[in-house]
Formats: sequence, C-alpha cells, structure tokens
Amino acid sequence: MVGATATPLRGYLDRFAPFSGSVWDTVGDDLPEQVESPYGSATLRYDGDGVPHVQADSEEALYFAAGYAQGADRLFQMDLQRRQMRGRLSAIVGDRALPSDRFHVKMDFAGAAAASWDLVRDTESGRLTAAFAAGVNRHLDRPLPQEFDLLEYRPEPWQPVDTLLASIQIAWGLTGSFRTLRKETIAAEMGTETAETLLPDRLDHDATILDHSGDTAENAGTTPSTGRRRIDPELTRWVSTFESPPDVGSNSWVVSGDHTRSGSPIVANDPHLTLMAPPVWYEMHLEGPETHTRGVTFPGIPFVVIGENESGAWGLTNAGADTIDFYEYETEDGRYRYGDEFREFDEEDRMIEVADGRDREITVRKTVHGPVLGTESDGDELRSQVAVSWVGLTATRTSEAILELGRSDGIADVRDALRRFDLPTQNFVYADRDGNTLYRVTGKVPVRQTDGDPVPGNRVFDGSSREGEWPGFVPYGESTWDGFVPYEEMPHVVDPDYIGTANQRIIDDADYPYYFAEAYSTPFRGIRLWNRLDGRVESDRPVTREFMRDLQRDTHDERAAMFVPTMIDEGADAVDGATADLLEDLEGWEYRMDRRSRAALVFARFLPHYRDVVFRSRLAEGLDSRRDPEEYYGNDWVLITLPPDSPWFPDGRSAAIAEALDRTAAELEENGWETFGDYNTTAIDHPFDREWLNYPRYATDGSAASLNNFRTESDVGSSWRQLCPMDKSRGPSRGAFPGGNDGSPFSDHYADQLQQWADGEYKPIPLATPDTTAVRFTEGDE
Repeated sequence: MVGATATPLRGYLDRFAPFSGSVWDTVGDDLPEQVESPYGSATLRYDGDGVPHVQADSEEALYFAAGYAQGADRLFQMDLQRRQMRGRLSAIVGDRALPSDRFHVKMDFAGAAAASWDLVRDTESGRLTAAFAAGVNRHLDRPLPQEFDLLEYRPEPWQPVDTLLASIQIAWGLTGSFRTLRKETIAAEMGTETAETLLPDRLDHDATILDHSGDTAENAGTTPSTGRRRIDPELTRWVSTFESPPDVGSNSWVVSGDHTRSGSPIVANDPHLTLMAPPVWYEMHLEGPETHTRGVTFPGIPFVVIGENESGAWGLTNAGADTIDFYEYETEDGRYRYGDEFREFDEEDRMIEVADGRDREITVRKTVHGPVLGTESDGDELRSQVAVSWVGLTATRTSEAILELGRSDGIADVRDALRRFDLPTQNFVYADRDGNTLYRVTGKVPVRQTDGDPVPGNRVFDGSSREGEWPGFVPYGESTWDGFVPYEEMPHVVDPDYIGTANQRIIDDADYPYYFAEAYSTPFRGIRLWNRLDGRVESDRPVTREFMRDLQRDTHDERAAMFVPTMIDEGADAVDGATADLLEDLEGWEYRMDRRSRAALVFARFLPHYRDVVFRSRLAEGLDSRRDPEEYYGNDWVLITLPPDSPWFPDGRSAAIAEALDRTAAELEENGWETFGDYNTTAIDHPFDREWLNYPRYATDGSAASLNNFRTESDVGSSWRQLCPMDKSRGPSRGAFPGGNDGSPFSDHYADQLQQWADGEYKPIPLATPDTTAVRFTEGDE
C-alpha cells in the first residue's frame, strides 16, 4: 500500500527545549495493572516483540483497549501527524513550518475528514472509532511522551474525526500527485514531444498485472496532454513538496493451492513506504466477539489494515489510478466564471498560529471543483492559481470497509466489504482457508466528462468551460459517485491461479472503456516478479513458503540487467584508469543488489550521475531559469531506454556513460566506499533527528528496483513484510518489521526488530495471545 508518507518535519524540529528533569519522568513508566473502561472488561497483553494483544467481551471494549495501547505506544506520532494535516505545525515549531501549514489549511483536509465523520458517525465503525478515541485519551492524565516536554506543549484530546483525518493522510500520501502540472510546464516551455519523452503516459512493457503476456496496446481514452500556459515555478515547487513521494510502492502476490506444495493458497505483501522512527505501521492483534484479526495498521486507525483473520489473509499495493484533477478559471471582479455565470468563491479567513513569531491569516478559497491553490504571480503570463478535485476531499466509507475486512468470513464477505473501500485506489489480493483467491482494484476512479463525453484526466482543465467534471462529486460533502467507474467494472479477477502486483500498469486492454491512470510506476519489479512466478509455476517444483520468502528477499535489479551490458559495451573505449576499473567490477555480475557486492555499489552510484548527465543541461537551457531541472527528470525506465541517437545525447550515449562513470569513480574514492553495504545502510530517523532518538545504522540489501526493496537515498523501503500461508500445519504466518512497535526511545521495543528486518529475517505472527496480562480493563466511568 504506500502508504502513507512520513511527516516531513526533520527540517523544522530544531526548536525544542533543553533537556530537563521532566523528560526523564517517562523512563520506565509502566502501565497500570488495572484501568476503568466505560465499555466493559478487556485484557491487554504484550508479547516479546512489544506487540499488543487485546481481548474483550464486547467490540466497544475491544477498541477502547486498542486505543489505549496505541496511546501508550504512539501518542506523539499520532498528534504530530494530526497537526500536520490540520496545518498546525507552526504553533509548536515556528514559522519554518508555514509552507506546510499553508498547504494543508488551503486543501482543508480537516473539512474532508469532518464530512467523512458525518457519514459514518452513526455506523458501527463510527461507534467503534469513538470508543477507540476514548481509549487514546485515557493517557492524557498520565506522564506524556518526552517529545511533548521537549516542544513544551500538551496534546488536545483525540477526536473520532482525527482517525478519519489520519486515513486521509494515508490516502494523500498514495494518490496526491501534481505530475500533471509538471508535464504541462514541460509541454509549454519545451514542447509536447519533450513532455511525452520525459513524462510518458505509458511505458512499453508487458509486465501488466492483468494479461501480462499480452501485447502493448494503449489503453482506450489516453491522449497526449498539451501545455496551454506555463505554470508558475513557485506554485509547482510549493505544491510538489507535499505530494506523494515518487519512491513509494509495494509488492504483493497470491498463489492458489493448485500450485503450492500444501494445496492451499499463500498470500505475500510488503508495502514500500517511508521508513521512520517510530515506524509508519503499528502491529496489533485484536480478539472480540465479532473480530479476530492480526496485522498492521497506521497509528490513529483502530482497525487492522493489512493482515489476516481466522478465515483468510489480504494485502494491498498502490494501484496508481488517477484520482486528482486541476482546473483554471476566467475571473472578473474577484469572481470566477462557471459555465454561463460568474460565481463568488467560497472564502474563509483562517489564522495560523506561529510559536515565537507573528501569527498569519490566510484565505481559504474553494470553487465547485474544490480548494484553490495559488501564488502571488503575474496571472497574465503564468498559471498561478488552480483548483483541485481529489477523491479524498469528499465523504468516504473506507473505515467501514476496513472494519468489515477484519470480520470477514470468506470471499463473499470480502467482496462485499470492498464495495465501501472508496479511498485510496489499491491492488487488493486475498486468499482464504477454503482455497479461494481474489484480485481487485479498490477505490473510486472518476470518469471525467466534457459536454457529456468522457475525457482523460492528464491535463489542466478549463473549469470555466466545465471541462473534465466529475458528475456526482461534492467536495466536503456527500457525493453520489454517479460519475465514477462502477464497482463491477473495476479491474478484478476471482480465483486467479496466481497473480502479482508491483505498482506496474494494471491493464493493457484497448477495449477497457475507461481512462484509468495518467502513469504507473516503473515496471522493473513487476518484470522480475512475473519472471519468477511464471518460471516456478511452469516448472515441476511447487510454490512453498520458502520460495515466497526468497521472492520477497530477491535483490535482482532489472535496471542493471537491462543497462549494464550497454555500459560495458559503450563505455569500455571511452574510459581509462580508475574509471575503467569500475567496468571491470561489473563484468560477470549477476545484477544482485547485495550489501557485500562491489558491482552493486558501482551501479547504484552510477545511475544518479548518469541521470544528471543526460537530463540536467538540456532542461536547464529549455526551462524557466527559476525551475529546478531535477524536478523534471524522466524516471529510470525513460532514462535507460533512451535510444543511442536520442537528442538527449548531444555527444553520443558513450560520452554520457563515460562522464557518469568518471563522476562515480570520484565519489567512491572521496567517500571510501568499497561495497554496496558501505553506502546502502539504514538511516531511519526520529523527526527530531537526534542521535539518541534515531535508529541504529545497519548495512542491508536491496534497491529501488528490486523486490527486496530499500532506498537509502530516500528512506523508503519494505515497511512491513508478511507471508500468510492458508495451511498452518507447518506453523503460523511470518512477518518482519523495520524498527520497533513502541514509540518511546526508553523502551526495549523501540528498535528491537530493526536488525532482524535488515538481515531479511522473519518472526512468527500467530493468531494467538500470550499468557501474561499487562493491563486489565474493568467496568467503570473514570
């Protein structure tokens, strides 16, 4: 899934109080043995990995205790992320957070969360979310995590709507993209052909999730985007800071019992999200009258998001569907034209509180399409104002779907629950103990219409002419979803023999009637995944747990397999000395990004230098001088598939390879790196970025393009690994966690699982509860 992004606070949090005696009050602060609960009895037990196991006599008591556990372990993380989404960081860290606060207030994510809460408050998921919030708040009168002391503030009570806001943060981190603005900028300033080269709407490959062995026909409805007017550089720079990171991704696959040794299916999933301390995920096990599930959730979310129950297991990866659009308007006297009339903007002045500084008042402006983002620039020359439509800005029911998945008793329940999985769009894989398997894309995908005809969403629309509208969409209200791809027509397969997802293109069917996505992730992991799955199924060897584990730990880099032979062939006659030695290091390499490999180091550091050599100078010449060329580079697929006679190689491809190798040799000598592990180390840090709070550094394997996914340059990687066989005769499911479940640096479980994760090892994750009780909840109104 991809989650979700880390709170980008490291640059802000240099303002906090000196260490004081109160900071150490939390050291060794044990939970009480007994806690009164207005919902009835429950028990909270912790296992040897610090994972909470909650049992209760009622569902409300269960989720009250789950909230209590999350509050004990992750209260500061929850509050910090809530502040980010509400645009209230400046109140605790000062004016350096103003750009973030301005963005989040103008988008009014909090208003969207309120709309979702209004929709679900009277449902069972709403009632259980309220019980969860009450459990979190039971910690407000206890010693608080040390971060609150360091920043000198106290958290406000957790509200049920804050859980919905956390869900929106997750969804935005996966689907919030301003790629359309960058592409129109390139088209306007350098031409449509250049835009299509650098940011193509599709990539030539046959590793699609569905029909992966088919041809490469273009999906129906896609047309090149065109740049009509240049985007203000300040606008694109500002908003791009807060979009979903380009590095997030995930792997998942399910293999039916027809191909396994046990005769039962196996599900695997490892979401690739920002690695952070404490982790983006929280592991828990819940057992109540209607719920028995174990897996991971996001702090602030009551229900298990990825995991298994007694009937089956499921995983999620980001689908990459296009669920966001942008609109510009003709304006007059402070109003905007919409069709045949001029309308007033919906405006509200809001104050951003600033610690140790002057508070700022900003105006939140909205149109019929959504919030307006803009900069103070010359609107006659530059597009400096755009309105945003995004599925997450209307009321959604995903919380109901996640609750129902945890309670599901087989594939029929799962398929019904997914009807309410509105956001984000995900590749969902599932298997159950009855042998059923399922693949389905979840979420709402808009069908844009202009004059009643469907149009692709890969351009900025003329909102005044009512281009690209989403019928039935109501920002900050309840949408009818009339203008969205019907559930029955979303890509899906019931009972696939086997299927794999790695954020690559989903469909390659010219007959598919809907525009689905502006772009997908590069297909390198998808190619490797299909090669290994196809090879295993077509052999005489059955799929086993061990094969699935080795597949998750596979370090093959398809980029290297595709391009290293070219590097050697074209670079050999263009380099000498230490640079030529690098090519010798690559000879005979099997393209595995292993920590002890010299060749892996050479390739890992060559690629960014090659990217810079190829793209920087030409983009710097063609784009507005205020733009950063690096923000407009093509992805790795674009880069390594450029033909040798491409205009991006003015001196020939061999010259570009040679220059990049020269830079690589100089960098390796300067840093003293000998093997990949010298460079490829974990750098998983606390938002305060202090040595005593940051996680230890460990060398590890994997790259951005390998199934064993780790990207040291961007702190992204496999944020949770799970392997769930439906046959438990040889033991329970297994998982791996990059850090620790407890957010307190004074806890034994702050980073206790990190080295095991870095070494590719797994732990058992059974649906069983340890014997020792940590907290007993009793009936009471405290």
